[in-house]
Amino acid sequence: MSVFDEATTHESAHNAMVATEPTPEEAAELEAMYATMAKENMIPLWTQIDELMPMVPSPSAVPHVWRWNTLLPLAERAGDLVPVGRGGERRAIALANPGLKGLPYATPTLWAAIQYLGGHEVAPEHRHSQNAFRFVVEGEGVWTVVNGDPVRMSRGDFLLTPGWNFHGHHNETDQPMAWIDGLDIPFVHGMDAGFFEFGTERVTDEATPDISRSERLWANPGLRPLSGLQNTTNSPIGAYRWVHTDRALTEQLALEDEGHPATVGQGHAAVRFVNPTTGGDVMPTIRAEFHRLRAGVQTRTVREVGSSVYQVFEGTGAFVLDGQTHRVEKGDMIVVPSWAAWSIQAESQFDLFAFGDAPIYERLAFNRTYIEGDSK
Repeated sequence: MSVFDEATTHESAHNAMVATEPTPEEAAELEAMYATMAKENMIPLWTQIDELMPMVPSPSAVPHVWRWNTLLPLAERAGDLVPVGRGGERRAIALANPGLKGLPYATPTLWAAIQYLGGHEVAPEHRHSQNAFRFVVEGEGVWTVVNGDPVRMSRGDFLLTPGWNFHGHHNETDQPMAWIDGLDIPFVHGMDAGFFEFGTERVTDEATPDISRSERLWANPGLRPLSGLQNTTNSPIGAYRWVHTDRALTEQLALEDEGHPATVGQGHAAVRFVNPTTGGDVMPTIRAEFHRLRAGVQTRTVREVGSSVYQVFEGTGAFVLDGQTHRVEKGDMIVVPSWAAWSIQAESQFDLFAFGDAPIYERLAFNRTYIEGDSK
């Protein structure tokens, strides 16, 4: 039986149980009881169960698309008008989901933004409880310094700033650079778990190495340093480079062409960025993946508990979100809220970066997936 075949609702079940309407005397007593409850800061479950315990998830967040050709010019304009430094700390523009009543959140658990750093600018160091990452859709010339380790940022790179790591950015060129930030700010805020601390006014190391120290130690395929046998909560790798991501996706499709099992679906290659010490997600609250679809491929319609944000890295295609088709192209960002019905259609080869909150739901055993056409 499908999750959508169940016709019973809270209202219909209640109506089946209620044989008669209350008498005027009973109605008056009920009204008085409710007034006393409200005065004592109490709320009866039977008046709230539809909202608190829906038959299926009913998120406030809604599917939405932010266009890169709108995001980038606004970030450039902010670069002209808004300084980087103490106070605001970062020139970052958050994506505010239209369903979340003005909150600067992409979903109730995920924060996404475009960050912009001008030529030769420095974003001062700080640290916070929230886990963060950067993904670069285009550009180069900026180094992010994480706990004193300078990490080069360039096109297609996925870079980590785990919680409570000092980090700042410095641009060594005359040209500005923009990238996307992803954090678990809404989740940490909702849990009242956030801490913040200022660091140095600039960055602790202004070197510009091609490869960071964390990559030199950890980013060697299949090899784990004996100096690091203890598992870590977050991945120790500072940057996952595009050259490796691209190669992995290319080889999956090549193996598929040769008749070997390698893809998640016909014409659909995908990889997950992992913590090499555990084999799990790069951070405890955020999952990150990269998908490549051949031209003409369409995925099945899926509903999942938990939310995701996608950015188009290259190519053109469409996201079908709760029945509405949104054509997207390079740089566009798409939010898929919990339990929204979604699928992807590729016009050309379609490269997509994705991040989501699945580790939270899986750890709590709240995760659930419904694939259209499959029975549950």
